[in-house]
Amino acid sequence: MQSESTVSPDEKLESLGYPLDRKLSPAAIYKPVVIDGATAYVSGCVPFDGDKNLVSQGKVPSQVSVEDARRAAALCAANILRLVRQEVGSLDRIQRVLRVTGYVNSEDHFIEQHLVINGASQLFVDVLGEAGWHARTAVGTAQLPLGASVEVDAILKLKP
Repeated sequence: MQSESTVSPDEKLESLGYPLDRKLSPAAIYKPVVIDGATAYVSGCVPFDGDKNLVSQGKVPSQVSVEDARRAAALCAANILRLVRQEVGSLDRIQRVLRVTGYVNSEDHFIEQHLVINGASQLFVDVLGEAGWHARTAVGTAQLPLGASVEVDAILKLKP
């Protein structure tokens, strides 16, 4: 059995239930990942499980529970990591997650967006350890693309 310190981020992501073979492609006119020097800017990811299967739609908390939205935010973070891996070949190339922004499709009086986006933050830390800690903003929105319950984007620093 491998020790925790020798398990790669790729293996950690898969062990958490996020297979690396799930490919994602843009649904509009943009690049999912733009790299400028050592900085990777990852476009907003909604909770797709694979390329066309949106697994969480609706308003939080009336149509999607906070816990289900938290799990959807974790899937968004996994998709960010999958996209980076598609672009650079391995999650070992990530030096640090710098900034995360999470958007929650919120009912008017919902004020716990931060609890929903904790799902994404926790996944980054679980997969990348210390390098997964980041600055963050959690925002409530009136609507998200395709009626998704959450969307997450990120800025990461890459190793040379």
